[in-house]
Amino acid sequence: MVQGTGSDVGKSLIVAGLCRAFARRGLAVRPFKPQNMSNNAAVTADGGEIGRAQALQARACGVAPSVHMNPVLLKPQSEIGSQVVVQGRVQGNAKAREYQAWKPRLMDAVLESFGLLRGLADLVLVEGAGSAAEVNLRANDIANMGFARASGTPVVLLGDIDRGGVIAQIVGTRAVLDPDDAAMVRGFIVNRFRGDPTLFEAGMRLIEERTGWPGLGLVPFFAPAAHLPAEDAVALDRRERAADAPVRVVVPLLPRISNFDDLDPLKAEPGVSLLMLRRGEPIPGDADVVILPGSKATIADLAALREAGWDIDIAAHVRRGGRVLGLCGGYQMLGERIDDPHGIEGPAGACAGLGHLRVETLLTSAKRLEEVSGADLAEGAPFAGYEMHVGETRGPDRARPVLRFADGREDGASSADGRVRGVYVHGLFNDDRQRAAWLRWMGAEPSAFAYEAQVEATLDALAAHLETHVDLDRLLGLAG
Repeated sequence: MVQGTGSDVGKSLIVAGLCRAFARRGLAVRPFKPQNMSNNAAVTADGGEIGRAQALQARACGVAPSVHMNPVLLKPQSEIGSQVVVQGRVQGNAKAREYQAWKPRLMDAVLESFGLLRGLADLVLVEGAGSAAEVNLRANDIANMGFARASGTPVVLLGDIDRGGVIAQIVGTRAVLDPDDAAMVRGFIVNRFRGDPTLFEAGMRLIEERTGWPGLGLVPFFAPAAHLPAEDAVALDRRERAADAPVRVVVPLLPRISNFDDLDPLKAEPGVSLLMLRRGEPIPGDADVVILPGSKATIADLAALREAGWDIDIAAHVRRGGRVLGLCGGYQMLGERIDDPHGIEGPAGACAGLGHLRVETLLTSAKRLEEVSGADLAEGAPFAGYEMHVGETRGPDRARPVLRFADGREDGASSADGRVRGVYVHGLFNDDRQRAAWLRWMGAEPSAFAYEAQVEATLDALAAHLETHVDLDRLLGLAG
């Protein structure tokens, strides 16, 4: 089990690299994360949802993602509350304090899923959540030491030298851990090192002396990680490419943005400048395309969009002949009305949409979680993606759908002039042919860039990186 000294120290990336490295050695490997908190989720073949990081780790193992790889998923809907997903299915909503009372009964599901994966694999690589040093939350813990102790899983602690103070991170974690928890730790890894590694040899020795844990690796910063889907919105950069590209795409960053890896393939396109707007920044007048991304709390995020003044900017953009694309929650926002009578995504209520598509959305308790494929109706370019949403959208502009699924169903809506579009399908830009069709709609020239091939090459490079800088044979020995 890889636990971290804090959030965003690189646990997900390291586990993905280890998955690919050990799979390349011929082992049957499975990833596992007892509890995850993320609005960036993936649909599994068994009809549930898990954190995006575990889906990437499954890909690194060469297997299909399963709900058992992430049995507890928390999807934040407010500053203090989250939707709780257990083994792929929504169980309800809970505030942070309420959730603490859920944990004892959730451990049974966690251990059940872990047992199922262990029966399928030579090696299960487990990822912790947040910090192992959050001893104030240790009671009934299912994410870190609570799981490690309950399952008898040995732990490797990961620290991040790039944020500074890595010696204090690791030594401090050892200092606050209960002795029985500390005994589960069999070694440590220092991640994201830059510069001459010989300059940190004394640092590694000092950590070993103060903790009694052996150092298992000093991992240099791996810049190509930017080519892999990120799990947390904190990883979203403001500007991904130079602003002199032929087509400028702008994405307002909403408080509850979800499934933002939809945008990853666009970031690497040489003909696209993609700007992620923070609150307080206006939508530039020279933008060619505005993309409204998915949202875990559509009505609340629409209110935040209006508070930022982006609704006025989008209206001006449309009057100038600009193009707008809404993805899932963004599609719902582009309509004339959103109704949430049962409080599915927040307080019950309704609100006016932006009014750029003649459609209305009714949010219902039924959640669509499904892998889909088909072709777009404009060019016939194929796509493969997934649906993950609540609500049904109807209205006159649905008479101009954007996509046709393989089973004959149609998705999306278009304005009469075709400049405003909305779709429910996530992952559209991953297929190079489908992305090329969207680039032509945006006014950009498609390139020869192959997104899926880049992800595979990056996972292979990450595995090789860890083979060089981590004692993988010793890790296997620690895992028994």
